[in-house]
Amino acid sequence: MLGVLRRLRDHSALLADRGGNPFAIAVGQEIGEFETSTVDGEPISQDLLEDGTVVAFFSPGCGPCETEVPRFADFAETAPGGRNRLLAVIVGETGDATPFVSALCAVSRVVVEDRNGALSTAFRATAYPTVLRVGREDTGQLVVTANRVPLDRPVTTAA
Repeated sequence: MLGVLRRLRDHSALLADRGGNPFAIAVGQEIGEFETSTVDGEPISQDLLEDGTVVAFFSPGCGPCETEVPRFADFAETAPGGRNRLLAVIVGETGDATPFVSALCAVSRVVVEDRNGALSTAFRATAYPTVLRVGREDTGQLVVTANRVPLDRPVTTAA
C-alpha cells in the first residue's frame, strides 16, 4: 500500500510539472502551420498571430466550457492588445457554437471548426477548455509560452 501511495505522489508531481493538464500542448512546443478564417472572414494563420496572443479552445456541450466562455469574455475586455491578441476557437457544429460565438465575437476573434480543423490540429487541442499563450522564438517560429493562462487576471507579456 505504501508503494502505491508513493507512485501516486510521483505521478501527481509529474502532472504538476506538465501544467496539470496531460492533454495540453507543452510550453516551448512549436505550433504547426495553419490557415483559416474567423467567423467575420478575417484570415488567420501562424504568421498572423502576434506575440502574446491568447488562444482558447472551447467546445459546445462541454460543462467546464459553459463556465469558462463568460470568464474568457470578461478577461478579453481588459486584455492588453485587445481583440488582436485574442483568438477563441469553438470546436463543434456551427449551429451548436452560436451561443459561444455570440458571447465572444465582440471581444475576440472567433473561429468555428470541427475536431480535426486547422487550429485544433496545429495546436494539438484535444481537451476543452484549453487556454494558451503563444509567442515567437528568435527564429520566428510560433511556440506555446503558457499552457494554462488564468482567466482571473490580465495577460502580461515579457517586454
